Amino acid sequence: MDKKSNGRTDAGLRSLNHYQNSLPKWRYYPRQKLLPVVRFETPYLAWFQDKVRSPMLDSYFAFTANLGTHTFFMIFLPVLFWCGYPSLGRGMVNVLAAGVFFSGFIKDLLCLPRPLSPPLQRITMSGSAALEYGFPSTHSTNAVSVAIYLLSLLWNNTTLSPAVRFASQAALYIYALSIIIGRLYCGMHGFLDVIIGSGLGALIAWFQIVYGPTWDNWILEASGKEVLLLVLVVLVLIRIHPEPADDCPCFDDSVSFAAVFIGCQVAAWDLSKSMITSAELTADTIPYRLDIGWLRTSLRFIVGVLIIFAWREFTKPLLLRILPPVFRGLEKAGLILPRRFFTHASEYGKVPGHLKDDEVLPNFSDIPSILTSIRHPRRRAISIGPQSEADAYETLAYREKRRRESISDNYGLSGKHRQASKHSVSKLEEYESQMGTVSPRQSPDAPTSTQTSSAFEETANGSSTEDEAQMFSMIKKPRVRYDVEVVTRLIVYMGIGVIVVDVMAYVFDVIGLAP
Repeated sequence: MDKKSNGRTDAGLRSLNHYQNSLPKWRYYPRQKLLPVVRFETPYLAWFQDKVRSPMLDSYFAFTANLGTHTFFMIFLPVLFWCGYPSLGRGMVNVLAAGVFFSGFIKDLLCLPRPLSPPLQRITMSGSAALEYGFPSTHSTNAVSVAIYLLSLLWNNTTLSPAVRFASQAALYIYALSIIIGRLYCGMHGFLDVIIGSGLGALIAWFQIVYGPTWDNWILEASGKEVLLLVLVVLVLIRIHPEPADDCPCFDDSVSFAAVFIGCQVAAWDLSKSMITSAELTADTIPYRLDIGWLRTSLRFIVGVLIIFAWREFTKPLLLRILPPVFRGLEKAGLILPRRFFTHASEYGKVPGHLKDDEVLPNFSDIPSILTSIRHPRRRAISIGPQSEADAYETLAYREKRRRESISDNYGLSGKHRQASKHSVSKLEEYESQMGTVSPRQSPDAPTSTQTSSAFEETANGSSTEDEAQMFSMIKKPRVRYDVEVVTRLIVYMGIGVIVVDVMAYVFDVIGLAP
């Protein structure tokens, strides 16, 4: 099989054994053991979705899914640092960074697809969400880790009134359940995805609850060499992040949040050594008191957010312009360790000025559309059919599986039994018959199992190459990614962490927004 230099294959040369050819045995074996579970639960997910679907729930779960995204947390986490709660802010960064990184690590390690569509309909307000693998659910990991961590703080808080504590706890339970059930309802994940994702989130929250205070003390008292060692360890974890079999953007999100984690730890350590911090709380607390008033508090947030966006709007294009020549020199010296699906610097002249992708932190120009989505939650997309390379491969693989089963049934069943089976199609069998198709049946009357088998045989015989090319022509193509983007993300998002935790203390003091 001929391959292009960036790891992609021509559509006409793709194989149904794609993952067996692309993954080492130690990764392919557990994938094949878990794949039947994903296929088995798909008809049940479709049945659940069909039973409870309504326009109101479509809007509710599509909107609440945004509350489990990296973007949501990245926008609102700075408030904790700028309003006198750095320990809570660092704890949230820790659980979110670990959740995004390790869920993305597992996704790219096993390359398991999302449940097939059809029979599921995917409901989302993010067009790029389906480009990632399905197992485990990062939304579920984030929601559960944050909910458990905050619940533990509420349980140990004696200053809040019982009514406020109860309302806060109820809100966290509703939040986590809405995210988890919403991933099933929206057809984005299966039961296995959300169960393992939730378990991973609970484990991460437990580590933060038990070891978080010790970790915070270590950071504030560490030496420069120890902080440098921490940075190197995280960079090594980024480097050993598994290479996916398909062009999946999980790695990008992992890099971004790992960089934010590095920036926050280094900034907390640096700020604790300065004289500007508040002595009333921890050594890395940006001074703040409620008596400065709501106006100055709001101005702190507005100024801080503008500086973050200005940093990224300036630094990202600058790095994308100056790094390619550096990478070409390193590539000639044999010092570059390239990743699949990232174009090498020797293969392009310059990086386009405005890369359209799903950033952890949105572009400044994207904010109006985000606000519009919040004001009009009914603006969600409902898609049916393959949306990513992983979807397309799974559709083709399941189609081949059904074709082989059909041939086996034709040899093993008498005509009488086949005729009888035509009149005993259950709802689950109807949903199962839609798996592996490109588009759903429009008629409410389900075709018989014999008709379905014939359809599979017809599409699988003779024109498999054309059918495969057509399949891949329907999916959303990930944009070209460039090798310099990894280092760019590291620098930009490390800088964001440093700005939020450290730099803004000096900015607030200079412009008169400190207490």
